[in-house]
Amino acid sequence: MATRALITGITGQDGSYLAELLLDQGYEVVGLMRRSSTVNIERISHIQERLTLVSGDLMDEVSLINVLRDHRPSEVYNLAAQSFVQASWAQPVLTGEATALGVTRMLDAIRIVDPGIRFYQASSSEMFGKVREVPQTENTFFHPRSPYGVAKVYGHWITVNYRESYDLHASSGILFNHESPRRGIEFVTRKVTHGAARIKAGLDTELRLGNLDAQRDWGYAEDYVRAMWLMLQRDSPDDYVIATGETHSVRELCQVAFESLGLDYDEYVVIDQAFIRPAEVDLLVGDPSKAYRELGWKCETDFRTLIEMMVDADVKALQH
Repeated sequence: MATRALITGITGQDGSYLAELLLDQGYEVVGLMRRSSTVNIERISHIQERLTLVSGDLMDEVSLINVLRDHRPSEVYNLAAQSFVQASWAQPVLTGEATALGVTRMLDAIRIVDPGIRFYQASSSEMFGKVREVPQTENTFFHPRSPYGVAKVYGHWITVNYRESYDLHASSGILFNHESPRRGIEFVTRKVTHGAARIKAGLDTELRLGNLDAQRDWGYAEDYVRAMWLMLQRDSPDDYVIATGETHSVRELCQVAFESLGLDYDEYVVIDQAFIRPAEVDLLVGDPSKAYRELGWKCETDFRTLIEMMVDADVKALQH
């Protein structure tokens, strides 16, 4: 019988890539979706026929218990969250409900229905925030700088707590920024690649951005979901930093994106105070050596290849 996995946040970037990976591994894949009048399934439309999509919500523990009872997954990947850092200042309570308490509800549902289920929690490099050391490892102190980062710290520690208290196979992947052509338009990488493509097509004359000196460790989402799966195949659960170990600035991101279209970013990028965060995270760079050692995982796609792939996809989308 095929292994069955439940993915929350299946319609997101990571959810769609993870669903593809699990289907390729012969899994039955169940996707949890919030009920709404307009559902955006664009990222999974090409595999929709092969998925079982069910209604449920991280805000409602009873719905989670029912989904686990009805579908009996042996693995649960919790990727659902209010995941946009900027929005977490505008909606701090909602971010806490979904991104922090939502994890508790899912863990509790697993504990009640079947403690043998293996659980993956999507932790985030935003938990490090005002970094205490460079690069960041599994043991680096957390100092989140946004309501989103704070909520992710709660989700991370409640996962550790349930693992230790109830002996659950619960692992956290502390994922650094990971991008793809499926990245939401509000995220800076996609904002830049899409903006550059629009300027090249003559649809825009400028791109407004915030802090160009912010530095991030950017990898490819399709590489990163492989790490999630590998964690749940191990005999014992643990936490892993998933990163490239390299850092690049937003300025460099602009340079590569515009350059790939034969443009000079300096002529089009405008600094706009509206996009400067109340508290900025300056330098995030992860040390993935534990994942390399124990999971045999490493990022296969380099920064330039990733950004050029995203620009190409945006150019093609605009041509359509």
